[in-house]
Amino acid sequence: MYKAFGIVNSSGRHIWVEGMQSYRPISAFSFLGRYRVVDFPISNMTNSGIDRIQVYVKAKPRSLVEHLGTGRHYNINSKSGKLQILFSENGVETDVYNTDISAYLENMECIEKMHHPYVVIAPGYMVYSMDFSSLIQTHIESGADITLLYHSVDNAKEAFLNCNTVNLNRQKGVLSLEPNHGNAKNKNIFMDTYVMKKDLFIELVKKAKKLSSMYSLTDIINVECEELDIRGVAHRGFFASITDFKSYYDANMSLIDFKSASNLFDEERPIYTRTNDSCPTQYFDTANVKTSVVSNGCLIEGTVENSIIGRGCIIKKGAVVKNSVILAGAVIGEDVHVENHVVDKRAKLIHAKEVVADAERPGYIRREDTL
Repeated sequence: MYKAFGIVNSSGRHIWVEGMQSYRPISAFSFLGRYRVVDFPISNMTNSGIDRIQVYVKAKPRSLVEHLGTGRHYNINSKSGKLQILFSENGVETDVYNTDISAYLENMECIEKMHHPYVVIAPGYMVYSMDFSSLIQTHIESGADITLLYHSVDNAKEAFLNCNTVNLNRQKGVLSLEPNHGNAKNKNIFMDTYVMKKDLFIELVKKAKKLSSMYSLTDIINVECEELDIRGVAHRGFFASITDFKSYYDANMSLIDFKSASNLFDEERPIYTRTNDSCPTQYFDTANVKTSVVSNGCLIEGTVENSIIGRGCIIKKGAVVKNSVILAGAVIGEDVHVENHVVDKRAKLIHAKEVVADAERPGYIRREDTL
C-alpha cells in the first residue's frame, strides 16, 4: 500500500482578490456560508487516507490558523496523523521572490522528515472534490515521474485568466504548462495539483532555486517536461479557481444551483469544517426566502433571493437581499436593498438604503464597515 503526505499551498502568482485578501489569505475565505476554501483540499486528502498534511501560509495568517486549529475536525487520525501549519516569511514585501519554492526551501527540514515516499500537492485557492487515493494509484501504475490534474473548460476566454493551462499529446503526456491568455475558449486548466515521489519533489525544489529565484514549482516542472515523464489526468465534477474577486463571487453563486452542488458534495466524501454551535435560523412571519443557501444562527425578517447568507446574519424587516454573498455576522437593516454584492464579515448596512452593483461587476462592502 502506498504512503503519501499532503501539501496545501496557499500561495499563487498573479492572484489577488481585491478587498477580501487584505484581511486573510484566500484559503481562509468563507465559502458557501459555512465552509472555508481550505476545507476542500484538506478534506480531499483525509478522505483519501492522507493524514499527514502541511499547510503553507505566507501572509495574514491569523484567520487561517484559528480555523485550522489542531486539525481534529478534519477527521485526521489522532495517533498517526498531524496537521502542520508552516510559514513563509521571506520576500513578503517583494512578491517576485515570494514563490512556493521559497516556502518549501524555508521549511525543507519539515519536508525531509516525512517518511512517506509520495507527496500530493494541492492549492489552497481552488474548490473541487477528488479521490487522491485513486489518483496516486493511477500515478503508480502509469510509471510516470509526475502526474498532474487538469479540468477541461469551454469558457477559458473570459474565465480562469490567472490560471495555467496544460498542453497534452495524444497519450495524455504533458508537453508544457502555459498561462491562459484568453485566446481560446476550450482549454485544459491546470489545477495546481501534483503527485510525485518525495525525493523527486525535493530535487525539483532545489533545482528551481539554482535556476532562478523567481521560479515556482510550475515553472520548474514546465522546464522538465522534455526530460521527465509527466502525465495529465482529467478531473470531472465541480471546479472553481478563486484567483480574483469575480471568480470568488461566481464560485459561491454557482453552488446555489442544486445540480452544481451535487457535483461537489458527496455523502461518502464529506467536506469537513470547524463547527460553531449555534441555534437554527429563525424565519419571522415577514420573511420571504427563495433559492438561497442560509447558514445557522440567522434572524431573517426580510426578503432573500438567490443569495448566500453566512452564520449569524441579521436581515431586518423590509430588507431585500438579491444575488449577493453575505458573510458571517453581517446586518442588513430595515428597508435596505442590497444586490450583486459581497458583504464582508460583521459589516452593517443601515443608513444607505440602496446598495446595488452591476451584475457583471459585483460590489464589495468591507469587513466591519458601516454604511
